[in-house]
Amino acid sequence: MWNVGFMTTATHRHLAGHLATLMLTLLAGVAVPLHAQTAVAPLPFAQAPGGLAQPDVPLMRDAVKTLASDAFEGRAPATRAEPKVLDYIIAQYKQIGLQPGAKGGWLQDVPTVAIAGHDRSALTIAGKGQSMALTYGSDFVVGSYREVPHTQIDHAPLVFVGFGINAPELGWNDYAGVDMHGKIAVILINDPDYWMTGEDGLFKGRRMTYYGRWTYKFEEAARQGAAGALIIHDTFPAAYGWNVVQSSWSGPQRFVASDDHGMSQTQINGWVQLPAADKVFAAAGLNLGVLTEAARHAGFHAVPLGVSASVAFDNTVTRSLSHNVVGILPGKTHPDQFVLYTAHWDHLGHCTPDARGDDICNGAVDNATGVAALLGLAKANVQAGAAARSEVFIAWTLEESGLLGSEYYAQHPMYALSQTAGGVNMDALPPFGVAHDYAMTGGDKSDLTGVFRLALKSEGLRESAEDHVERGHYYRSDHFSLAKRGVPMFDVARGHDLVIGGTAAGDAAADDYVAHHYHQPSDEYSDNWDWTGIAEDIRLYYRLGRTLADGDSWPNWNSNDEFRAVRDATRR
Repeated sequence: MWNVGFMTTATHRHLAGHLATLMLTLLAGVAVPLHAQTAVAPLPFAQAPGGLAQPDVPLMRDAVKTLASDAFEGRAPATRAEPKVLDYIIAQYKQIGLQPGAKGGWLQDVPTVAIAGHDRSALTIAGKGQSMALTYGSDFVVGSYREVPHTQIDHAPLVFVGFGINAPELGWNDYAGVDMHGKIAVILINDPDYWMTGEDGLFKGRRMTYYGRWTYKFEEAARQGAAGALIIHDTFPAAYGWNVVQSSWSGPQRFVASDDHGMSQTQINGWVQLPAADKVFAAAGLNLGVLTEAARHAGFHAVPLGVSASVAFDNTVTRSLSHNVVGILPGKTHPDQFVLYTAHWDHLGHCTPDARGDDICNGAVDNATGVAALLGLAKANVQAGAAARSEVFIAWTLEESGLLGSEYYAQHPMYALSQTAGGVNMDALPPFGVAHDYAMTGGDKSDLTGVFRLALKSEGLRESAEDHVERGHYYRSDHFSLAKRGVPMFDVARGHDLVIGGTAAGDAAADDYVAHHYHQPSDEYSDNWDWTGIAEDIRLYYRLGRTLADGDSWPNWNSNDEFRAVRDATRR
């Protein structure tokens, strides 16, 4: 079983924590989890730090009201609205009492490249006496991460590489024994255990690992030297329909600018509809369903399809510059060690008009609330006095474009990641009122779990389970850019069990936001917002961050977590 770490019995959960058992299971050819984890003792904090009696709600309310106003035009990066956003955040940092945190200034430049493909050919499949042409948009989508005017692949052999995972810490390598140079990897989405069922025969959600994310699969194909990577889209394991893939890849794809202009990436990356993939495998004399089942088990070997693919398109390359805003409260005893508080300032700018003709996606909840929380936490920490470690407050740009502001920082950190103890990321704090519960997005991945549970106890709160663990939410916000480079990061979500109305009210409020306001012009500030829940969020975040900032322990990921190896390699 791939997902041993989330078996239903306590005995199995215990066994999953032992590396010896894990390796024996691998050798036996039984599917095992990429995220099976050894239980670790919580960090040795005797008690949580003193709590925050009352966050500065007026400060945060004014921040949301300002940043989400029409004057800021939806806060799209690299537009005329950006200087207004930067000036506002810097002015607040100064007034609160932070020091410039970007090498003597407040801003970190974030250069990006947008690559728009156009005039695409069909994806032509040939071999074994057959030929077929897949149609762009309905059958496949494709683009390039390379800064070149023209992309062309001619007769590149297709190789089915299962889930496209190379996890040395688990002895799992879907690329073992195959040279991918000049070839296109055909890859399954999600992890090998996404469809596991419980004893009652019903689907039980299995927590996605980093290895299940489509971004990882493209990255690993490039590391393997592949000429291209095509992910087979299946709605259930992807957690979104083909329409999402099609719309997301129809416009320019934005990336952090690199010194090699993307030439270390594959020539093409893209997706293929499941029915189209079935036809390709059938033309190759193979059964995709049978091969998918084989790929779920350890010992799977990549399968050349015996057919090739060709595709060509032109690219328009555009460069732009945006900025992260960085402030710091230097530590009093360990100023060379750092704890991060982060939130993204950007949103969508002008968007599709609603029925009223409103075309500004103001992003009040997403993520003016996060920036407001960042300011509230900065003020609380300044008023409490410097912690032992330095506390860094970063307002990221380009989250909505693929976590690019945080990705650039992680590639070019202001403060060494090897000296960064951990951090707290804040994204979209809902104005739904106080809840009894909070969930740790990503589950029990690191020593931060102990800090989280201690903080909950101190605040009189309880821990709840994360919703839809199979969707991999931990890998979809800015903290992930730091986490995949070894820095343990909190991503904490307020639960739905509201003090007023219970889970029925919490579920209804969350569903209404997603259905009617998320990424819509109606995500606007209102004087009628209930700030009590956001205030509780700030009190909890304060305890989490301050515990790290005043402590001397060095948090690490659980053994066998996908980020443990890089933390071990870079830790102090």
